[in-house]
Order: sequence, then C-alpha cells, then structure tokens
Amino acid sequence: MIPLKAATFLKKNSFILGLLLAIVVSDLLISWWNPMVSSRRFYKNDFTKTLYHHSWSQSGPVFFGNSAVTGAYIEEKSDAHLVEMGLSYGKITDLKGILENHLYQVRDELVIGIDVHTMLDPLETDPTYQWFKPWYQPYVYTYRDYFRDSGEEFVRNLRKGSLAYEPRWIDKELYPGRKDDAFLQSKWTEYDKRFGAMTLKDFQDNLDALQWVIRYAKEQQLPLRVIWMPWNKGYADPPYVASLKEAVNGQLKNAGVPVLDLMHTYDPKYFHDLVHLNREEGAPIFTKEVDTWLKSLGK
Repeated sequence: MIPLKAATFLKKNSFILGLLLAIVVSDLLISWWNPMVSSRRFYKNDFTKTLYHHSWSQSGPVFFGNSAVTGAYIEEKSDAHLVEMGLSYGKITDLKGILENHLYQVRDELVIGIDVHTMLDPLETDPTYQWFKPWYQPYVYTYRDYFRDSGEEFVRNLRKGSLAYEPRWIDKELYPGRKDDAFLQSKWTEYDKRFGAMTLKDFQDNLDALQWVIRYAKEQQLPLRVIWMPWNKGYADPPYVASLKEAVNGQLKNAGVPVLDLMHTYDPKYFHDLVHLNREEGAPIFTKEVDTWLKSLGK
C-alpha cells in the first residue's frame, strides 16, 4: 500500500505530476519519431544527408572530413568506394563524437581529410549534429528553432487551405566553377581576420581527438589514412598551418599512419575558392589520385 503521506502528496500534485508525465511521454514519442532525420519538413544536417544517400546504412568504409572532402571526393567515380562523409564545418572532434556515440560503424578503412579549418577548435559548427544533443535535454527544446520554422510554414499553408510543404534540401553543397580574384582575396582576408592569430592551443581539442581516433583505429584493427586536403596555392597559407602540420604529422608518424599531402599539389584553376576544388576539373583529378594512393597502400 502507498503510505498516507505519499498518497496525500500525489493527490495534491496530481495535475502537475500528470502534466510532467505527459511532457516526458510526448518527448519520448517525438524522439522515437525523430523528425529531424525522418521528416522532410525539417532541416537536414550533412550527417543525416550522408545516411539518406546511402539508404540509411550506418556502416562502411569512410572518407571523413569537412566540406572540402564533400567538394573534392566524387564517391560514385571512385574505385575505393568510400562513403563520402564530408560534414559542413566538420572537425575531428565530430568524428570522435560519431564513433563514441556509436552513430556509425566504420569498416575496412577510415580516411580522414584535414584542411586548414578541420582542426580549429573555435570554428562554429552545425548545432543539429546528433552527437551534440545531451541525453537529458528534451528533443523539442534541442531543436526548437527548427520546430518553429516548420510550424510557421504549416500555419501559413493551412491558412491557404493546403497541407503542402517545401521539402527541406537533402543534397550536400558542391562547388562548380571558379570564383573571381576579388572574391578569393576577400575570403582570404576574412579567414585571416578570424583565424590568422590562432596558435596550437586553439587546436588542442582536435589534436586530442585525433589521438583518440588513432587509438580507436588501433583497437578496432581499422586501417587509418590521412590526407592533407588541397589549398589554393595562389594565396598564402594561413599563418598557423606550418606548426599545425608539424604537430599532426608528428602524431601520425608515431602511430605509423600513412599520410598523403595534397595541400599544395593543384594549380588555382582547379579550385572553386580557397578550400574547395571545383567539381568539373579539380574533384575528378583528386578522386583519381586518392584511388591510386589507396591502391598502393593495399599492395
């Protein structure tokens, strides 16, 4: 039997407790539905887009990185058949989050593309990535901005007598053509203003995450390879690049991880901007070069 004091407490607070229970149950049901992934009414991040374009498979060989990987690696033209997991603003800390939370099982091979922004701790990222949501935080609260966006669209269309909606974009951003010199100079100036004063302490979280990934790959007996992604050599490297490469390459050398440095390999004509190869000329060459390198390692 329920003690008298407990019964009295439940009776006095039945409305509040019932409301709290309804909120918890509702959030559990919405979390199970997971509309940020399952419904085209809601914004999709690049990790979700990766899963969508691979029939929701959560395992396979992976080429991980940021948008530089998305722009440069043409998965359907590659003999290596790596899953292109370039994430907008993706960092090594994101890869650690994916692996730690068992959101994807990397099999056979893990290739990591590192460009001048991949290891910047202060770089803003996409807050909707699944590994950022604390387990205790309500689903609707976490993604409240996107629920509001979808809800406002629903109300607007309902007023017009329609339940139609605009499906959210499900493809990743690619980089056709070439930007002019004025644009490129403005981007270099912008990057320098934001990140030019960075030192190794501003990369420490990602350097630690890289060491974690190296250990993970060893424990899982997972072949790990690293590629330094192309930079438009018509413009000076960011000031921190030399010290960052030294620190990263030191970690990789100690672990015996193969490295392919393509940072200064390609002429400016192959670039869309400073960090993205163009789709027409740069990406096909890069994809073939990666295939050739991976095959040589296989032998």
